[in-house]
Amino acid sequence: MTVDPITQWKLFRTRFARHRLAMLATVVLLLLVILVLVAGFLPGLKNPLTQFKDANGRTMNLLAPRGEFPFGTDQLGRDVMARVVYGGRTSLVVAGLTGLLVASIGTTIGAVSGYYGGWIDQALMRFTDLVLSLPLLPVAIVAAQFFRGLFRGREALSLALLLGLLLWGALARIVRAEFLSLREKEFVEAARAAGARDRRIIFRHVLPNALGPIIVNTTLTIGGAIILEAALSFLGFGVVPPTPAWGQMAADGGRAAVSSGAYWLVLFPSAALIFTVLSVNFLGDGLRDALDPTQSIERK
Repeated sequence: MTVDPITQWKLFRTRFARHRLAMLATVVLLLLVILVLVAGFLPGLKNPLTQFKDANGRTMNLLAPRGEFPFGTDQLGRDVMARVVYGGRTSLVVAGLTGLLVASIGTTIGAVSGYYGGWIDQALMRFTDLVLSLPLLPVAIVAAQFFRGLFRGREALSLALLLGLLLWGALARIVRAEFLSLREKEFVEAARAAGARDRRIIFRHVLPNALGPIIVNTTLTIGGAIILEAALSFLGFGVVPPTPAWGQMAADGGRAAVSSGAYWLVLFPSAALIFTVLSVNFLGDGLRDALDPTQSIERK
């Protein structure tokens, strides 16, 4: 009788499957991604920019949730449910691109710093400390004006670039610590003795063993990017109307809710934002426990 070997992938799947909140979060995020991708093809989902009017030509503004409009309408008579769905597309695009940028910049700087050490390490880490010391929201507000001018009509891209340039510092420090530890391992020394070049050692031997923390940190950064994008949109420095964004909808809805009692204008975009961020964080926790179970034991 043969026994299948227990691979790292099997161990990861087993550990991750035990984390029920992470599994639930994965399902929620997959459904959300599918929903925003196929939003334009869903029957019954209205155009988020259309201002609906009744038979007498009057704008159907501030209608409470009901059959035709499950999430109600806003001040301009637009369908809130459609705007929440398309606002999710904005948030996920910004967060996804931010995650890619953070992973690329943070991994590159952390890997070079940790592997080579010396003056290169000192210079890169001082620059990283400078980025980490910046007050995030004030700097993002000021920089958003500059990036908005560079990418007119492509605010999601400008926001992703801005957030990526601001959020990579923590990952760079994590990757540096991993490389400092791994570069002294026997398999790295063996690769050097065999004549392997630095590039091959970094990408073939060291980086694969540091992927766990990189994946976890990038996932959690995506959650932070969603919050920061919503905060910038809430303050009026994010996506330009009429393109829907959850933070912008919550800000506009808050003012309308105070004056007219239209609670749904705040409730639905805020709930979408909270559930998405919680799902991303639960997914990050599950990945961390599955990739590095010692951290789970230490927290207990």
